[in-house]
Amino acid sequence: MNSDADLQRRWRRRVLLFLAAVFVVFVVLPVAWQFVATLGQLDVVEAERDQWQRPADVLAALDSHAGSRVLDLGCGSGYFALKLARGVGPSGEVIAEDIRWLPLVFLRVRAMLRGDRNVDIVHGTLDDPRLPAASADGVLIANTYHELDHPAAILACVRRALKPGGRLVILDRGPDATPEPHHIARRLVEDQVRCAGFEIIDRNDRFISNHDDDRWWLLIARRP
Repeated sequence: MNSDADLQRRWRRRVLLFLAAVFVVFVVLPVAWQFVATLGQLDVVEAERDQWQRPADVLAALDSHAGSRVLDLGCGSGYFALKLARGVGPSGEVIAEDIRWLPLVFLRVRAMLRGDRNVDIVHGTLDDPRLPAASADGVLIANTYHELDHPAAILACVRRALKPGGRLVILDRGPDATPEPHHIARRLVEDQVRCAGFEIIDRNDRFISNHDDDRWWLLIARRP
């Protein structure tokens, strides 16, 4: 009887090991491979994006420096957040917020691989980015404002998160016409920003102009 029980235990153990091996080969390895491939693809896409997005000028608009604490609202996989991390240095901090988990996972891994320990990741909601109050020198909302379902609530949270004199920089697609998917009028955003209690510092309706149908505007505001 004991030998039969031992045989059954060994058989169950072998079945479990086989199933575990099948799971690793057919589930874990393909997912891991796809994850690594996506990381590489992000680098390729962002290198191309560097040629037209004018990231240095966007970061300059924030007026950040070593030691600054800046927020990247709607950070995605970290195109601007990782650049900001290098700009503010080890003594500074980047708070990278998004409502989607997967891009935040990619950002966490990318920051670790690059040794950027000054990136703090926040998972926000549609009407609350969960930002710490009165702690930020600057907030960047790049290619995200047109997707906001509750812009007034988000702007109120951003205003609370900024220190007095802190800057808000919004970069998005135009032109100033009837809003379309992935487009929003700069004038509309400017009105909403003013209503939220910000002062407008500067604006550029042709910050990026690839062609007539792909125009990006830049808006710079400050909290009084």
